[in-house]
Amino acid sequence: MHKTNDTPSSPLPEPKGERIAKWLARAGVASRREAEAIIQEGKVYLNNVLVTQPATFVQENDIIKVNGEIISTPERTRLWRYHKPLGLITTHKDPEGRKTVFDSLPTFMPRVISVGRLDLNSEGLLLLTNDGSLARKLELPSNNWVRRYRVRVFGNIIPEKLNLLKKGVTVEGTHYAPMGITIDSQKNNNSWLTVSLQEGRNREIRKVMQYIDLQVNRLIRIAYGPFQLGTLAKGELDEISFKVIKEQVGLPTTSSSKK
Repeated sequence: MHKTNDTPSSPLPEPKGERIAKWLARAGVASRREAEAIIQEGKVYLNNVLVTQPATFVQENDIIKVNGEIISTPERTRLWRYHKPLGLITTHKDPEGRKTVFDSLPTFMPRVISVGRLDLNSEGLLLLTNDGSLARKLELPSNNWVRRYRVRVFGNIIPEKLNLLKKGVTVEGTHYAPMGITIDSQKNNNSWLTVSLQEGRNREIRKVMQYIDLQVNRLIRIAYGPFQLGTLAKGELDEISFKVIKEQVGLPTTSSSKK
């Protein structure tokens, strides 16, 4: 009688190393999603071979190039508070040649990316990290982290219109979630407000204020979740300890993320 072999086949070995998109994110090149886009654009090489799939694995001593530049092995995860001044844009390269946040950083800083953005005419707290995976995690709406701003507006404040923003409004087809607003001071037609929101869409505060006939002439972010601007001077950096990062974000300790 023929006997069947019931011995289960051996599982395929797990690929060694780390997915290249995650590796690039940890190296501070871009977020993981942006790293995948860079790969699709044909800008990434592994050991001088063009990478075409995000499911490519990086191993120790591999050489990775992006746009012809060798990318250093990711360091431990680091995070900084930065007081962004007016007149800087939050991008690595500007086609118009304007000065960027990254141009203004000290030369000893490693390659970093921003957590979210502040536009040219906004100032205040900007978080910077060398780990794209951490940046993505800090930006997730599921964190329900409140972004708080000091906002100076010009115009006549009408309480009924202000209440519209507290309930959420739709402007030009885009819905903006309810935001917290308090009036801190008023002098003639200039007022200082504290505005709290969770989404932080592009130019959200300026657009909704314009919707109720108020013009924003100063916008300062003073908090991003648990991280505060505090007394940080314009252009100044302050590194956040890894202990605090773990406490606030729940980041697991890995071989590349030690104190």
